[in-house]
Formats: sequence, C-alpha cells, structure tokens
Amino acid sequence: MPVAVVTDSTAYLPEGFAERSGIRVVPLHVTIDGHSGLDGVDVGPAELARALEDRRTVTTSRATPAELAETYRTVLAEGADAVVSVHLSRQLSGTWEAARLAAEDVGPDRVRVVDSRSAGMGLGFAALYAAGRAAEGADATEVEAAAAKAAEVTKTFFCVETLEHLRRGGRIGPAAAVLGTALAVKPLLHVDDGRIVPLEKVRTMGRAVARLVQLAADAAGVGPVGLAVHHLASPERAAELATSLDERVPGSTGCLISEVGAVIGAHTGPGVLGVVVLPGGLDAGS
Repeated sequence: MPVAVVTDSTAYLPEGFAERSGIRVVPLHVTIDGHSGLDGVDVGPAELARALEDRRTVTTSRATPAELAETYRTVLAEGADAVVSVHLSRQLSGTWEAARLAAEDVGPDRVRVVDSRSAGMGLGFAALYAAGRAAEGADATEVEAAAAKAAEVTKTFFCVETLEHLRRGGRIGPAAAVLGTALAVKPLLHVDDGRIVPLEKVRTMGRAVARLVQLAADAAGVGPVGLAVHHLASPERAAELATSLDERVPGSTGCLISEVGAVIGAHTGPGVLGVVVLPGGLDAGS
C-alpha cells in the first residue's frame, strides 16, 4: 500500500486484525515491581490481572520517539510512500507527543500523526478505518482524514469495579473518584474529547451491563454500526454483553470481543467492561 498505517498497542485489536489489515503496532511499556516489559509482547492480560490482584506495583509509560521512528523508517524502506500514525488520546498518554517527535525526525512530509482522542477499539476502529482507505489506494491526506473521521464519531462507554486504579494512575481526578466509593456502586464512564469522564453510577453489575447496552444502542443510531466489547479477566461477562448488543442493535454485523492488555488494564483494573461504537461501521464512506 502506498500509505502505511501505524498504531500502538492500546488499540487492542482482536487477534489477527492488525496483520490482515497491514497495520504496524508499536507496543507501550509496562513495569511490574520494577521489571519492565512491552505491552502485549512481554506482559499480557492474564499476567497483568494477577499482578493487580496481588497488589503488586504496576506502572506504564509511552512508546519512545526512537521506537516509533524506527517503525516509520522500516515501513518506508519496505516501499510505503507515507505513514499515517494513529494513537491513543494525548490526554491519557505521551505516546502521541512521542509520535509527533518521531515524525519530525523522520520527515513531517512523510509521516502524519493522528490523535484518536480515545483508546482501545476507539483507537482500533480509527486505525482499521484508515487502513481500509489505504488498501483502496487513498493518498496520505485521505487516509489521515479517514482516521480522524472515525475517531470523531466513535463512542466509548465502560464500567469498572472501582475507580481506584484510574485515580492512582492520574487518569481521573480525586473528586470524580468519589463516584466509586459507595458500597456496591458500579461507576459508568465514557471518553469525552480524549478524557475519561464519569457518566453515572448504578447499584449492580447487572444493571451496569444493561445500561451499557442501552447507551450503545442509542449511540449506534440506525444503519450499519461497528461494535466492540472490551474486558479484563471477565470473558463470560464480555460474551454475554456482546450477545445482548447483537440482539439489541439491528445494524450490528457481529460484535468484536477483545481483552484489554496491560497498559489500559493497569488503569481500569480487573472486571472492567467496555463498549465501543462506530456509527456507520468500517465501510462508511467507502
């Protein structure tokens, strides 16, 4: 393809999607009790969940400008004319800034960097949408616009067992974290312009799941829609949520299920459930 699409590991694309779509994935960094590894390479969801349950110290950090620049140079050497690099929200990570610095180093005329203003499949759908346009022969400007378009319309909703992980990681403020302190309250949140924002709270996980289905159905509107469910250490609950979404959202052609990895999971904790909605689906505008 004349335009190569690059993203980072927090897209958490389902297995095989990146390879089939020609997307290069640059992993972020995870440190558990002082031992560092790469998200999705050295540290996976199961290891992360065990570490959190054991109350081990888990920290995360961005991909470096050098790592991103190396990836850009590799895909350009392999024949791409340009690169569109799509990353998680700059409000949540320094990876977008690292990508911008790497683009300046490699050549801003050859590398375009897009802030998805999201993470998980909020980022993943933007990368897949861009890759689809690249496969059709679109130029760099068109591929960049496709990523930005998908990022703009995608909606992300999720519930967590506790807001403590988000608070400790600085992804949500102390005042907002009060939402999750009451006994048996399950906080519902969404991503708003790149930031994680409390939405409401419900009393049980069953009600939280039902509310996620309603929010997703409302966001989907009419017509085709891309849907994805994320979880950490809750495969059965994620499968039930995906089934409910397929039944409730007529435009769904099948809900994707993907377990979040160490970087996102470190800030949400085990038990997180999320729904990502792309109105129009991946074929919109093709």
